[in-house]
Amino acid sequence: MTTPSFTQVTLYTDTDGRARFREEEIALTEGNPNARLSQILNASGVQFRQSPVGFRSAMHCTGTPQWLFILSGAMEVGLVDGSSRVFVAGEHFYSADTLPEGATFDPAIHGHWSRQIGNQPLVTVFVKS
Repeated sequence: MTTPSFTQVTLYTDTDGRARFREEEIALTEGNPNARLSQILNASGVQFRQSPVGFRSAMHCTGTPQWLFILSGAMEVGLVDGSSRVFVAGEHFYSADTLPEGATFDPAIHGHWSRQIGNQPLVTVFVKS
């Protein structure tokens, strides 16, 4: 029998300083057969955000690694390489694309942009690591 798992989509900074996405599995080894749980993950705070229709950020890095959950609306996250991913209500990702130590931010290399898409404001919750 395989151990159930939770797919963690992570936005991270690769060794070349560029942001990328990867998927990893978090094993659900706790709980019972009717309610499988992961181990407890640390969190330091929760923050809610509402972004209006038309919102788009500039290129930036994540200041502090955090889970980002989409509560309503849709969010597109774009990378320097031109790729992007869309997250809709009920989806999430772990944002950990921090600026490499000692680096000076360069929007041609580092970070990501995000934008609200569709006709509904974007409502998110950040769970800080």
